[in-house]
Amino acid sequence: MTKVPLTVRGAQKLREELQELKAVARPRIIAAIAEARAHGDLKENAEYHAAREQQSFIEGRIADLESKLSNAQIIDVTTLTANGKVVFGATVDLVEEDSGDEVTYQIVGEDEADIKAGLISFKSPIARALVGKHEGDVVTVEAPGGARQYEIVAVKYI
Repeated sequence: MTKVPLTVRGAQKLREELQELKAVARPRIIAAIAEARAHGDLKENAEYHAAREQQSFIEGRIADLESKLSNAQIIDVTTLTANGKVVFGATVDLVEEDSGDEVTYQIVGEDEADIKAGLISFKSPIARALVGKHEGDVVTVEAPGGARQYEIVAVKYI
């Protein structure tokens, strides 16, 4: 399987979620299953079936997180020397040419993307348009509402 890029912060969040699932959620659901079993007939026991379904979800998420972390290529943004070039992990300040609106995005892995927090996936249209460009460049992004032009005001590696 190919390596999937993650920032240090993104990898840490995945590790924390994995630890939470293993240390808290898994034991809690095991206890809920044991309690539901104690109620008797399992065929018509809704609590038991709900707990088993939740256990299945938790075990699936644990396996998913372990797989993602084992296939992750963790990139420490602060050690990059890209000389003002937009690369994975860079934080980019942009100004939309038409409206003058300013936005800031960090280019991150798919699993850590959160547009409300200014974290965009490296596979997103805007990130693909930005990667490889430098401060002062103007990029055109094909958005659902039509093409938009942004000027790159600053590139930071924080």
